[in-house]
Amino acid sequence: MNPLDLKYCPSTLAEGFNTYSPSALRNMFFGKKVTHILDFDPPDVSEEVAEKFRQNSKTISISGAQFKQSLVLEKNKLRLTQPGESGQYILKPVPIRPPFGKPEELPANEHLTMQIAKQVYGINAAECALIFFKNGEPAYITKRFDYNNDGQKIAQEDFASLSGLARGKDGEEYKNQGSYEDISQIMKSHVGAYAVEVEKYYERIVLNYLFNNGDAHLKNFSLSQTPSGDFVLSPAYDMIDTRIHIPSDSFFALRDGLFSGDYSTDSFKVLGFYAYDDFYEFGRKVGLMESRITKILDKYRNENGDTRDLINRSFLGAEAKTLFGYHYADRLRMLNNSYAKKI
Repeated sequence: MNPLDLKYCPSTLAEGFNTYSPSALRNMFFGKKVTHILDFDPPDVSEEVAEKFRQNSKTISISGAQFKQSLVLEKNKLRLTQPGESGQYILKPVPIRPPFGKPEELPANEHLTMQIAKQVYGINAAECALIFFKNGEPAYITKRFDYNNDGQKIAQEDFASLSGLARGKDGEEYKNQGSYEDISQIMKSHVGAYAVEVEKYYERIVLNYLFNNGDAHLKNFSLSQTPSGDFVLSPAYDMIDTRIHIPSDSFFALRDGLFSGDYSTDSFKVLGFYAYDDFYEFGRKVGLMESRITKILDKYRNENGDTRDLINRSFLGAEAKTLFGYHYADRLRMLNNSYAKKI
């Protein structure tokens, strides 16, 4: 990919831009004219650069399996944070030694999935873009939402922490314990406007399934405190089609899937995959009105041409675009099954 020869905005994917569009600059970079090409190299060019990145990664409090860097915007230039500084952005380069396939597609994959969530389905998602190192290698960049525009930290807690789980006492798989119904029960005790926020949460579960995100674990959902002191669902983040990298990936990251305990619908017992009836029942269990469940599921189970347009304009390679589209069609087919003839 030649970052000097772009046809689409590397943030919004709008056509006719060879760098960030005005709306991307406004939403991502406070309106400053930031270039889509960093003035430094990725960590894999030399051991010296890799060590610099390793030291930078120690300054970031965001955990996860993928290598992450912390950046600040100084005037109109992005740079790595220094010790003691609070980062404004998280940068995810292509992993150096990943335990999965097609690592070079990770940045474009996450960027595309997040743009689909935001632009097509109206999900409140973290601002994000693609950006390129000096050698042309892409990276994913996202604007931190746990700091306000004045640089003050916003209280935020993920659902692993809210569940009382931690690696030290619960093992390496601590963030994959439980079910998505369990998360809703925790939300009830922390979120005053539960009826509003749980509907947003429900949509994210449906979207993660539709777009094959098998990494939606407890740490990838969180609550943020508002200026009035209430807690609401944080913007969506870390959405990606994991099947591009792990073809045999499971339906969901959480061990118990949608439902608490050993519950399964008749549909799942017969079909062996999550379908319309499962999400209908899940909506009922988390407290949604049946009319809202039907309306939301109709929104997701009908193929959306805007999704296809974004796939075609994305920065994925040709093979990965085909896979992303195939995976989307496969899940649409699953979602449109109803053993109980609800549709």
